Amino acid sequence: MRDNNEYMKTKLFIYISCFSLLLAYALVPIGDVFAQQPTPSDDEVNAIAREMFCPICENTPLDVCPTEACRDWRELIRQMLTEGKTSVEIKQYFVDHYGARVLSEPPQVGLNWLVYVVPPVAFLIGAFLLIKAFRTWTRMSKAPAEEISAGFQAAMDNDYSSRIEEELRDRK
Repeated sequence: MRDNNEYMKTKLFIYISCFSLLLAYALVPIGDVFAQQPTPSDDEVNAIAREMFCPICENTPLDVCPTEACRDWRELIRQMLTEGKTSVEIKQYFVDHYGARVLSEPPQVGLNWLVYVVPPVAFLIGAFLLIKAFRTWTRMSKAPAEEISAGFQAAMDNDYSSRIEEELRDRK
């Protein structure tokens, strides 16, 4: 009887354990499982690095700088892209740590906006002055030529007409 009693207890223990596991499984919330995002490619990293300069080497774009520091910064950009940060956030991180000199385009604040306004305005003013100068030159070149040709024609007409008149007089 003792064996039968122990058998029942073991069986009851197994049933309670299975029921507890099923109950725990049913009550535990299962979160969404996301696939691991792919590591950003070198092209994606270089697209951002191309718009920045190396903070150590002067006038060297970050995407082609061979220094170890630049390699580390490109890896930092890759890590930030993996975390889901945008290119604007990544650039802002570098500006916060190294200053605005790391950007290939200066921000449009303060006097930096002149960099965007002055060249087109200077080009338009230069084009206007050049067109005006061409018009003046063409007027100046046409006027003397017309005056010379008119004067020459008048002189020729006077000589020709005077010769004709002379010859007509001689024939009489």
